[in-house]
This record gives sequence, C-alpha cells and structure tokens, in this order.
Amino acid sequence: MYFLYILTCKDGSLYTGITTDVARRFEEHKSGKGAHYTRGHKPEKVAYTEEYPSRSAALKREAEIKKWPREKKLKLVKFGVD
Repeated sequence: MYFLYILTCKDGSLYTGITTDVARRFEEHKSGKGAHYTRGHKPEKVAYTEEYPSRSAALKREAEIKKWPREKKLKLVKFGVD
C-alpha cells in the first residue's frame, strides 16, 4: 500500500510526495532526513493523504498533482476534491 501526501510548510508552501508510511516519512522530513525541499522549508503538518494499491499508481498521481497550480492544490487539501 502506498500513500500520496501533501505537507504544509511553515513558510506556507506545499510539498507533495509518496510513501508506504506517512507518519514515519513526516518524521523524516521534520528531522531533516526527508527531501531536500523540506530541509529548507520546515514541514508543519500532513495536510492531505490518498491511498493507492501500487507504487506506480501513487507516482502517477504525484506527478499529476505536482503540475497543478497552488490554488488547485489548496482546494484539494481543504475540500478533498480536484
């Protein structure tokens, strides 16, 4: 099982990624052992998640969301709809 997740960062930015364990991955981001982006943009909370049966499906969704404008990502986080 894989999860797509979106983090909100202290500077107001958003970070999108995938993992098999959201809580573990969030702790890695917070401790500076996650993605390069979150080392400079301190993660604040997990704002949104989606569950996928395969890594491939999660990666496809991640790529889709990363192309979206910020406003559309915020709508997904707030309302759960895209």
